[in-house]
Amino acid sequence: MADRIMLNETSYHGSGAIKEIAAEIKARAFSKAFVCSDPDLVKFGVTKKVTDVLDEAGIAYSLYSDIKANPTIENVQHGVKAFREAGADCIVAIGGGSSMDTAKAIGIIIANPEFEDVRSLEGTAPTKNPCVPIIAVPTTAGTAAEVTINYVITDIERKRKFVCVDPHDMPVVAVVDPDMMATMPKGLTAATGMDALTHAIEGYTTKAAWEMTDMFHLKAIEIISRSLRASVAGESSGRKEMALGQYIAGMGFSNVGLGIAHSMAHTLGAVYDTPHGVACAMMLPIVMEFNADMTGGKYREIARAMGVKNVDSMSQEEYRRAAVEAVKQLSKDVGIPEKLEAIKEEDLQFLAESAAADACAPGNPKDASIDDFKALFRKIMA
Repeated sequence: MADRIMLNETSYHGSGAIKEIAAEIKARAFSKAFVCSDPDLVKFGVTKKVTDVLDEAGIAYSLYSDIKANPTIENVQHGVKAFREAGADCIVAIGGGSSMDTAKAIGIIIANPEFEDVRSLEGTAPTKNPCVPIIAVPTTAGTAAEVTINYVITDIERKRKFVCVDPHDMPVVAVVDPDMMATMPKGLTAATGMDALTHAIEGYTTKAAWEMTDMFHLKAIEIISRSLRASVAGESSGRKEMALGQYIAGMGFSNVGLGIAHSMAHTLGAVYDTPHGVACAMMLPIVMEFNADMTGGKYREIARAMGVKNVDSMSQEEYRRAAVEAVKQLSKDVGIPEKLEAIKEEDLQFLAESAAADACAPGNPKDASIDDFKALFRKIMA
């Protein structure tokens, strides 16, 4: 079976990259953009940085901001209606994973209306048509949704998140401008950065990993490990590096999948509204310990990429422990908590079953039972 790599048609990187958006819209002969951005970004003027570019170029657009931090089925359905009313022919998605996931679902349903219920998009839905063309502009350094074929929607009624994996949802253009990330608060910078590290480590160790994606993931681990602390401290050099590191991680994991740290994080987000990056950061070292005996020598390379010295003189047990400790230390240094007080013993069965059913679970290097999931969740209970 052939390995497959899917990436954006075009991507722009660096300060001021958003200026290229108008040229891309004109070159592709789009007539009106549907700007999809969350309400806080609109409120604090971040979205305006892009709409100013559109205004200066005389490009018509309609703004949609009915988006929650964990976007819901209802957010998507409202967006589909708003898109049709707007008469747009492309989407400009501005924000973190929430805005881009909403945009992807809207774009897919517009092009494939038979999936209008949204729930039928879960997993690898058999969509026939590419989504409405998306130009994705991230404002967080973490999700890499601008370069992935994945999106996640929350089903409030059933208290679960579901993952959709669809090559038809890949944004045609990614505009990764670190200036768009300059206003991120420290907590969000830390959480999204740890999400990016989780992408890189899970992508590197997933069952489907291969040489090309290993290259992406190891470089991403290296960049994120050396730059996240500086980014959280507000240093522009750190933000610039994180913008690149999270994108490179996305180049890899989008093509090979993730593991149960993400399955469990999705569940925590759906049940307790735990920020996704925080949940990933809590689960990552615990899942790494669980997976260690199925990873060969890969933890040595993770430890090396994270700056651990003398890994070649370590035993397998030592470098595996060193990799896990490096992750724990980075998470601690950027202020991520280790425990989640919301979890109760009576919740564990539902949490475990939800995590086991998540689309990311099959990619984990070590299969996990319901009892395994319960034991792992217990490790972050207060």
